[in-house]
Amino acid sequence: MKKYLVFIISFIVMFTVFQVLSGMFLTWIYTPNISSAWSMRTGLSQETVITGCNSFGLPLFTAALAASVAYVTFVKFARRRKENIK
Repeated sequence: MKKYLVFIISFIVMFTVFQVLSGMFLTWIYTPNISSAWSMRTGLSQETVITGCNSFGLPLFTAALAASVAYVTFVKFARRRKENIK
């Protein structure tokens, strides 16, 4: 049970960290189209509409990367524990 908790906790932490870092990276590389924004300024509505391409690939990649790091952390933790027992 302890191994499972270590794995789940490390997975959740790594997944959260990678989600935050990927969000920061996507925000950093975003370039708004200023000319398009100025041409659309007439007749603006009071509602905010967020459009974009919702990709399944990035969250899947992030989850796989987080699971890999969690697994490596789990293996190192288990190996260190075995060495301490001997």
